Amino acid sequence: MTDASLPAVPSLARRFGALLLDWMLCVLAAGLFADPMRDGWAAPVVLVAVYTFFVGLFGQTPGMRLAKITCLGVDTGQPVGLFRGALRGVLLALVVPALIMDGERRGLHDRAAGTLIRPAS
Repeated sequence: MTDASLPAVPSLARRFGALLLDWMLCVLAAGLFADPMRDGWAAPVVLVAVYTFFVGLFGQTPGMRLAKITCLGVDTGQPVGLFRGALRGVLLALVVPALIMDGERRGLHDRAAGTLIRPAS
């Protein structure tokens, strides 16, 4: 495959911005039932729930929507379903898989869940 035939890949800054927005929303939501500053588990649990629901069913979290990126199945180009959305969320919450990327900027969490980040259409 030549470089011209590869679909556009959003910048790391755009992806990080989307994650930062999602994280801030998750900390705020976690504050409804726990103290996120004391209960370190609360915000990651909300993050996994957000990714399960939004990525699994719609292909975008609220932060991704604002950053104009989407997360779809690499094989179908469609939302990946609740299980794969949850898998991606759990691995993203572990942080390390997201830091290990290939040439297409797909982290281990993307590879394991079979997802691909692309500009939203």
